[in-house]
Amino acid sequence: MEPHIVDVHTHIYPPTYLALLSSRDTPPLLHRPESTGDNPAPPPRLIILPSDAPSANPQADPSTLGRPLTEDYSSVAHILQFMNQHCIRTSVLSLANPWLDFLAPDLAPSWARTVNEELESITCKHPGRIYFFGTLPLSAPVPDIVEAIVSLTSLSHCRGIILGTSGLGSGLDDPSLNPIWAALQRASLLIFIHPHYGLPSDVFGPLRNESGHVLPLSLGFTMETTIAFVRMWLCGIFDDYPKLKVLLAHAGGAVGALGDRVQSCVEHERSFYQGGKGDRVKGPKGSLKEVLRTNVWLDAISYGATGLRTAVELVGKDRVMWGSDHPFFPPVGGSGEEEEPEWASVKTNVDAVRAVFREDEEGMRGILGRNAVDWLGLAPDSTKAVGDPEA
Repeated sequence: MEPHIVDVHTHIYPPTYLALLSSRDTPPLLHRPESTGDNPAPPPRLIILPSDAPSANPQADPSTLGRPLTEDYSSVAHILQFMNQHCIRTSVLSLANPWLDFLAPDLAPSWARTVNEELESITCKHPGRIYFFGTLPLSAPVPDIVEAIVSLTSLSHCRGIILGTSGLGSGLDDPSLNPIWAALQRASLLIFIHPHYGLPSDVFGPLRNESGHVLPLSLGFTMETTIAFVRMWLCGIFDDYPKLKVLLAHAGGAVGALGDRVQSCVEHERSFYQGGKGDRVKGPKGSLKEVLRTNVWLDAISYGATGLRTAVELVGKDRVMWGSDHPFFPPVGGSGEEEEPEWASVKTNVDAVRAVFREDEEGMRGILGRNAVDWLGLAPDSTKAVGDPEA
């Protein structure tokens, strides 16, 4: 029997959110190209990165900027079709970046309620198949954010929140976030930390545009996540809030490769010692390894066995949960003869799990689904087959 697959890293731009983007003229925005002559209008373009904005590319055709907005980004029917095609029994949807970070403080709370209630409505129509991570009005005053966290606990299908690395604007080590960490700990909501802002574009050199989004997505996003998490640990957030639960996107970025180096740098930082000697008096109390094994989960989006092995070694095989990153990384090229080709981005991540756990059936089933069911308290409806179009 095929393992029960649960997707904890899958996104949606619900209709109300797309309406919000359509009303904007600066990123994030939805650009709707006009038709020319007898030709129909090209698909809308989703422009979420400042580097893709028309103002940053004055010589470019606006209908080529950003990403084409297909039904995969917002249609629940298409999401279910994708799930059925790839044997994904349950998905935990989250609003895709940049969430609500760009909104004026007075608008953010009502938009957060609207989006979260819309996601709850979607999940209620598909019991056992769809859950969601809520979104927070991070540009609003802190009491409004705390109120939003409390309200999420009343939504029966909410299993956590998705959080960008900017926090309130100054990063996740900002002391102003402390009431929010406290509220999330009280609510026992998982915090899905996801990148959006990347690294400064000049880091990638003068030829960066010639490789499209390769450098920002492969290196910028993963380093953004790594830096954000290490900053949280360095400032003692996990010492002060020991029951905080964090899910790091994209297999934790580079935390697995650099974690030991970061810990060594802490132990050798002279300013952390009184008079440069004796016991360390500054820096985090708990070791990075302890925090990773106690407070952290990783998704399995590694695209290969090497990265997945690193993730498993970092947090343990019972704390890694599978993800697809849908609707990003869809199939490209091909003959055009196949209407719904298998997504290579899905296949590589499933194949990585099978390769690493070739001799460990329970470990494989855990990462592909059982870990998420257990940790997130999911209750999939097992009475319908994955291929059932009504499921």
